[in-house]
Amino acid sequence: MASSLLTQEGYDKLQKELDYLRSERRQEVADRLREALDGSPLGVDADVEVEAAKNAQAFVEGRIAYLKSILAQAEIVDDISKTDVVQIGTKVTIETAEKEKETYIVVGRAESDPIEGKISYESPLGSALMGHSKGDEVEVLAPDGVFKVKILKIG
Repeated sequence: MASSLLTQEGYDKLQKELDYLRSERRQEVADRLREALDGSPLGVDADVEVEAAKNAQAFVEGRIAYLKSILAQAEIVDDISKTDVVQIGTKVTIETAEKEKETYIVVGRAESDPIEGKISYESPLGSALMGHSKGDEVEVLAPDGVFKVKILKIG
């Protein structure tokens, strides 16, 4: 069983989501399904609502199983805020070829969220940055081709 590398913040966020799904969301979906089954005589609209409630229930149960699996296998990375090289948990600022500055936190796959600036160490950019230091120019092999970035700041 392969471990899931997580920062403490990522672990806590996934645990909070799991707690919410188990304690509140699961009950909400069960109530929705019960109402759909007990509601109006079965017709087209009732059938649609029952099917939607069943789909929501399946999604919630699937997400619960996924989160339980991730958290059971979790390996928390140590606090590495004082590191000189890019590692999991490191905040890194890069400069693109277009001279744009972008800041990311390198995290494990389970907590990656590019919209929040969290990239997986397994992503093309994340894996290219791993182990490099401030000032390094790094080639990134992406689906659209190779591009270069420069590491401006770590931490």
